[in-house]
Amino acid sequence: MEQFLTNAEILQPQRPIIEFRGVSKTYPGGTHALEDVNIKIHNGEFVFIVGSSGAGKSTFMKLIMREEKTNTGEIKVNGFNLTDMKRKDVPLLRRTMGIVFQDFRLIPTMNVFDNVAFAMYVVGASGRDIRREVSKALSKVGLGHKARSMPSQLSGGEQQRVGLARALVNSPDLIIADEPTGNVDPNMSYEIVSLLTEINKKGTTILMVTHDHNLVRDFQHRVIMLDGGKIVADNAGGDLQ
Repeated sequence: MEQFLTNAEILQPQRPIIEFRGVSKTYPGGTHALEDVNIKIHNGEFVFIVGSSGAGKSTFMKLIMREEKTNTGEIKVNGFNLTDMKRKDVPLLRRTMGIVFQDFRLIPTMNVFDNVAFAMYVVGASGRDIRREVSKALSKVGLGHKARSMPSQLSGGEQQRVGLARALVNSPDLIIADEPTGNVDPNMSYEIVSLLTEINKKGTTILMVTHDHNLVRDFQHRVIMLDGGKIVADNAGGDLQ
């Protein structure tokens, strides 16, 4: 008998790219950063992470990048089990993700092209691949004409777009954006999130920390809210209630 998928099955993402099971994190000083967090983020989703200062957002992201280790529970990211991951395997995990920082973190002595290319140098890409992929990444963020410019010659918004190109250049499955609009003006904030949304439409999972509730409401993606180390809301469509 021929079987047909329901609408819910068609819309369901294929697999969790991030999964937290009973995750708690307490720092040596006794600060309880996360408590019994259970969450699945599926391949192809765009998710905003929101919450007040001290809510646990930074710890949540650091655990995903394996900058910190959980005290209890299990974390899986893109097929890797982070709970018992060996230190030597952490670079393999991070090669599956691109990271966009609030403070840009560009190398001031390198031009735009080389800042983006650096992400490919470290994984041993060939010169031919580097030239092709860096050019493509810069074109995607509208900076192909700035390839030979130095970071000091760019506006804050342009510097953040270079950071986004650097995150894109190795074609990651997951982009982690930690307050990427924190140091740019409101118009550029919308441009950055619009770029991330277009990237997401092509299949890349986006996880973005933000304090800007206007962006969350306007872009209508899934929202996970943390408070006191716990998930207090998990809503689709930019609903912060």
